[in-house]
Amino acid sequence: MPPSPPRAADVLAARLYDAGCRFAFGMPGGEVLTLVDALERAGIRFVLCKHENAAAFMAEGAWHRTGAPGILVATVGPGALNGVNAVANAHQDRVPLIVLAGCVDADEAQTYTHQVLDQTAVFRPITKATFTLNTGAAHVIADKAVSIATEGRPGPVHIDVPITVAVTPVTPDIPAKRAPATPVVPAPAQLDEMRAHLARAERPVLIVGVDALTQGFDPRRTDMAEDLRAFAERFNVPVITTYKAKGLLPEDHALALGGAGLSPKADGILLPLVQRADLIIGLGYDPIEMRTGWRDFFFPGIQTMIDITAEPNHHYMHQASMNVIGDCAATLAAMADGVAPRDTWTAGEIQTAKAALDAAFPSDDAWGPAAVIDTCRTSLPRDALATADSGAHRILLSQMWHCYEPRGLMQSSALCTMGCAVPLAMGAQVIEPDRPVVSFSGDAGFLMVAGELTTAAELGLKTIFVVFVDASLSLIELKQRQRQLTNAGVDFAKHDFAAMGRAFGGAGHTVTSRAELETALKAAQTSETFTVIAAVIERGAYDGRI
Repeated sequence: MPPSPPRAADVLAARLYDAGCRFAFGMPGGEVLTLVDALERAGIRFVLCKHENAAAFMAEGAWHRTGAPGILVATVGPGALNGVNAVANAHQDRVPLIVLAGCVDADEAQTYTHQVLDQTAVFRPITKATFTLNTGAAHVIADKAVSIATEGRPGPVHIDVPITVAVTPVTPDIPAKRAPATPVVPAPAQLDEMRAHLARAERPVLIVGVDALTQGFDPRRTDMAEDLRAFAERFNVPVITTYKAKGLLPEDHALALGGAGLSPKADGILLPLVQRADLIIGLGYDPIEMRTGWRDFFFPGIQTMIDITAEPNHHYMHQASMNVIGDCAATLAAMADGVAPRDTWTAGEIQTAKAALDAAFPSDDAWGPAAVIDTCRTSLPRDALATADSGAHRILLSQMWHCYEPRGLMQSSALCTMGCAVPLAMGAQVIEPDRPVVSFSGDAGFLMVAGELTTAAELGLKTIFVVFVDASLSLIELKQRQRQLTNAGVDFAKHDFAAMGRAFGGAGHTVTSRAELETALKAAQTSETFTVIAAVIERGAYDGRI
């Protein structure tokens, strides 16, 4: 008896498996049961989450460790809409996320309106593309989705999967897949001009952003990090990264000036250095990650800025002298080809800036958020992965947490959405179950996703969840005071977060000192379950720190 032809859902699942996907995350409904079945049959494990928004961040965390597109599965209507926040985040943070949403068949939707809405209209503005799967072009749609999500600037692609289409057999004949796009460099005349600027530069600086991190990402290749290091060392170029790109140059390197983006204290040191440069190279730099202080941050006509990006930037935060569209790694290497190094930054400016940054973010506090971060960094292994939620702690953490590899610190850097740290850490831990992974959350952000602790327990994860407990939206409360407004809507009750950890099947510790935190971290690293560590700090503890 000949084998049954594949269903349309099977075709989609097989293409995602070919792309390297091994996990999908979501919350099922009746409309996506065939999809879940197809994914499991293809060898892609479906992970049941407690909310679609968290599921999408888990999918992103998995992508950070594998390079394969993340997969979010959501049922029709409220399920799909629950994921909108994280899908918009994926669009701004360049995450190749495949959003598989159940939907009612088109003819059925004409007379049956329960939970029916135009999902493609919802997702169109926050994705690179949106499709409705059909039987005649199932193979093509599946291939298009993967290609669009992963090439150029990566991003999310949405596919509505009608109920009857998912189960309908389709022709087993598979059309040829689209050949991947080849990395390109600028034209010779443009390269000559770039090389001339580099050859003349006495004070060059690199600002490295999200395109350099995500373009052509393959965890088996370290070309971008290696090319960046080689370039920086050859021409003695200091490297500033956005928060997302931290670790592309190990942050204990003499030329690494750490992350920038949201800290006025860091800006006060880094911007004057950049404004002394005669050549600024924006490598995959998109100011979507930056605060307004980085608007028009250099002097056109006096300084030269070369932007190297995957796609044209139309942000108007600054106007570069040269806009170069090409592969970041290949273009940087081509720019260096044939250029003789010269002495740069001869007055010790790089070392001075590095020392000033260390002084601006001291790690010797007896207790407080800086002490929590320092204790975690020194107590956990060098290769520990970290995630950060949005809030005051993220700004401080992004300045103090040294990364020694790309993606060593994962966060929502463009949209800055709360509730991301816990699921990002879980997604990374699913892929690397034996690697230390620590999540840093404010207490409000943690409460948004606390239900996912049950998912961590069900998956047997050993993730460490650190919660800064001050019973306040600290960053917003600080801004409220700075504007001399009355305190309103930013404070809430203190809760027993350690007890939550224990209640959901993990370990829990409340700590109020470095010694207690060190003990909790030591126990967490040998625990057979996840661990919640509630670090209780004073209100106003971030004042003057960020």
